[in-house]
Amino acid sequence: MQLHRQIEVLFPELRAYAGAICDARHEAQDLVQDAVERAMRAKAPPRRIDELRPWLFRVLRHLHYDELRKRRVRREYSEGERRLLNETPQMGGTERVVLTRMAYAKLPPACREVLFLVDIMGLKYREAAEVMDIPVGTAMSRLSRARRHMLDLLGRDRPHGAGEPSG
Repeated sequence: MQLHRQIEVLFPELRAYAGAICDARHEAQDLVQDAVERAMRAKAPPRRIDELRPWLFRVLRHLHYDELRKRRVRREYSEGERRLLNETPQMGGTERVVLTRMAYAKLPPACREVLFLVDIMGLKYREAAEVMDIPVGTAMSRLSRARRHMLDLLGRDRPHGAGEPSG
């Protein structure tokens, strides 16, 4: 049986499993779509349906946990950024944009690249990893380091008198 036909047969089970592990219906639908896409692009997916079924369930599960990790990292990044903004006096939007762009320009090229792909262009970790031709885990760790580096630069680049003693 061809892969797409096997996936059609398994589709109700995939939707049911995704619905069981996701909080929202639209998340479950997206998860199934991503898993099917991954299966169709796989170089050597299991040929027999009894092997394909658990393989697809694992793909669903891994994609789900990758998404949860991504949300956690973004939430932590946002909280850190909010904390940083709350520690400094309120600066105008233009000043904040200029300082952010200056900090971004100071980042090493690899940090700028991953931040651009994920945070600016909105690519998923997997997509960014494909663009950079690196493993997904490497893309995730580079992004984490790049975000931390960016926050460090923004913290150091605050003007004197902005909540910090001047040397």
